[in-house]
Amino acid sequence: MGIFDKIKEKLSHEFIDIIEWLDYTPDTIAHRFERYQNEIKNNAKLIVREGQTAVFINEGQLADVFGPGTYTLNTQNLPILSTLKGWKYGFDSPFKAEVYFVNTHLFTDEKWGTKNPITLSDDRFGLVEIRAFGTYAFKISDAGTFIKDIVGTDANFTNFEINEHLKSLIATRFTDTVGEANLPIELYAANTTELSETCKEVMQPEFTSVGISLEKFYIENVSMPEELKKEIFEYSRIDKLDLDKLTKFKTAKAIEAAANNEGGTAGAGMGMGMGFALAQQMGNAMSKPQAQQPQAAATPPPMPVATQYYYAQNNTQQGPVSFDQLQALFASRTINRNSLIWKQGMSEWKALQEIEELKPFLGGNTPPPLPGQ
Repeated sequence: MGIFDKIKEKLSHEFIDIIEWLDYTPDTIAHRFERYQNEIKNNAKLIVREGQTAVFINEGQLADVFGPGTYTLNTQNLPILSTLKGWKYGFDSPFKAEVYFVNTHLFTDEKWGTKNPITLSDDRFGLVEIRAFGTYAFKISDAGTFIKDIVGTDANFTNFEINEHLKSLIATRFTDTVGEANLPIELYAANTTELSETCKEVMQPEFTSVGISLEKFYIENVSMPEELKKEIFEYSRIDKLDLDKLTKFKTAKAIEAAANNEGGTAGAGMGMGMGFALAQQMGNAMSKPQAQQPQAAATPPPMPVATQYYYAQNNTQQGPVSFDQLQALFASRTINRNSLIWKQGMSEWKALQEIEELKPFLGGNTPPPLPGQ
């Protein structure tokens, strides 16, 4: 073999005739095409397959971008690179440029989740904490911007390298979105589809700014502490129950519990409020002197008239309701200690906590002061 044949053979190995990317894994997003001293032969063939984009970088500057197809690399197909290199009359010698292949297919089933609980304010339950997790899918929509802003000089860029950044972005925007939604706490888990669509719209501009398109975004679960779940379920049941039936049921449970209690504590089923009310009535009856029973009563005494109460809700008068119904309203949080109450004989409306016979609702067990003190 002559000296010229050896030189020709050496140059044929150093200068690239075909530029293509075949060997890649499903998680590879960008791959830099490696060749000897970055030299590419004039009129070399560039093959870009479906699901790929080829990006040419010249001395750190973004040059030409090619979609799927086969190209002959010359000044006509490399207008930006030709301008950067200042080729006015074409070029015959090999030229240097970095070539990145970008995988533009859809990356699916990517996981996201909130690392820390999100604190929300609810009108009925106060400050509450929730967590959320789900999946998302993305693809590269602008390969040039993605290479310039994200990949840099990384020779083999995978979705693992971008996922941590994307998950942090999603968690931050999700927190902002649910905080501004101001939904009742129980509706977050029941409206994941609508919430997912809203979050996707909010996040899309930030993905697009770095050449990425957020194609799918799903919230799979919104979780909260078990104690809060139980309280929400209990509130939901009470909200749908007939208050009169609920009062009768609670009273029956209280009588049953009192009968089974060896200590005689009345109203264990209704809680401390009903227990104190029943105990007060029993004490008053036992403290009265026993009158001598007549030999024969002509007629029974008249039935006592039950006190009827009115209460204010949303600046509207409600009622009348009985003592037991009023207690059930207090237990279901329809009214509270500051709710205004009125009954016949009162000169004005007063807060529930200021009415003596209703104070047992609050659960206190301190007796009133002795007369004269």
